[in-house]
Parts: sequence; C-alpha cells; structure tokens
Amino acid sequence: MANMMDNAIMAAAQQIEKQLDQQLDKLDTMKTDDLQLLREQRLREMKELKKKQEEWIANGHGVFSELADEKEFFEVSKKSPNIVCHFYRDGAERCRIVDMHLKILAQKHIEARFCKVNAEKSPFLTQRLRIKVIPTIALIKDSKTRDYIVGFTDLGNCDDFSTEMMEWRIARSEVIDYKGDLMTPPDVKKSKPFINRVQKTIRGREDSDSDIDFSD
Repeated sequence: MANMMDNAIMAAAQQIEKQLDQQLDKLDTMKTDDLQLLREQRLREMKELKKKQEEWIANGHGVFSELADEKEFFEVSKKSPNIVCHFYRDGAERCRIVDMHLKILAQKHIEARFCKVNAEKSPFLTQRLRIKVIPTIALIKDSKTRDYIVGFTDLGNCDDFSTEMMEWRIARSEVIDYKGDLMTPPDVKKSKPFINRVQKTIRGREDSDSDIDFSD
C-alpha cells in the first residue's frame, strides 16, 4: 500500500507539473497588457489545484483499495464527495475484470475515491444500497447514489470491454472529470441499439438517486 501511495503521489505531481508547463507556455505567447495579472491568476489556480490534489491523496484517492468494513465505508463517504464503489464477491471472474479497470482509473482520476466492498461481508450496507447483482458499482456524489453500473449490460454486455468504456460509463454520472463525448461510447464496436439502451437505463434503478445518510 505504501508503494501504491508513493506512485499515486508521483503521478499526481507529474500531472500537476505538466499542466503548469502547458499553462505557462500559453501565457508566454500572449502579448496583452494584462499578461502579468493573467499569469498570476493561472498560478493561483494551479496552486489551489495542487493543494486539492494533495488533500485527495491524503484521503486515499489515487489508488483502488478495499474497505475493511461498513464503518470504513461511511468514514470514507464523509471525506470524499465523489465515490466509485465496487460491490464484489470472492471468486467471481467478472469482479476481477472490474477490479482491473478500476485500478487503472483510480490513478487517472484522483478527484474520486475508488474502492471496493465485499458484499457478502457487508450485509447491512448491501441491503441499504439494494445491491442484488454482482458485480455492481455504486456511483456516489455528495452523499447521494447517483447511479449504479449493474453487471456488464451498460458496458457492451461483454467481458472484453475497454477501460475507456468503463471510464465513459462512470463519467455519465458526473463523479469523475471527463473530457470526451458523453453521448457516444468509446468502444467503436458498439452498435446503435446499444447506445440507445444505455441512454434509457443511465439512471440505473428507480431508487438510484435516493439519499444515503452517511452520518449513521
């Protein structure tokens, strides 16, 4: 875990440095009177972003980790407004596929906390969130379950979907920052009927926007 945290911090630092260099390069090409003011504004924004990213890392962002119990889940939800939580069962092949993709995305999207919970060992939480199918990914924003990814139906109904496909589907619920086209799945092999099906089921189940009292 220590190595994972070190790698996450290094990756975040490299990303911040890259963003700062890009901003400074743009500013260097400008010839306006308020160049200095704009430059200072950009530097302040980058410093604020760096501070926020450091807070995310301190709260466990940047890595995909397993939560020990239901109590830890509620503690995590108090600190992280954006949560991607995989409810899994030991020995399930599709759960291992989900883990593989979420591990990659956790390092890329440190603005969200990526974690997993053993559904069989957390009956209270599983019942409270109405988890009935394994794997299920609960997408939580500001103490509300915004959506659920249930099985692989919304991912092309196949086992070999791409990490980009998982990223796109999570981004539809606004729990991660996404620069791509939210209307079109990135996997080119997906057909038009599939796109329509995703649009119809994007809210998950009828109770997908229900409040969760994380103070319990």
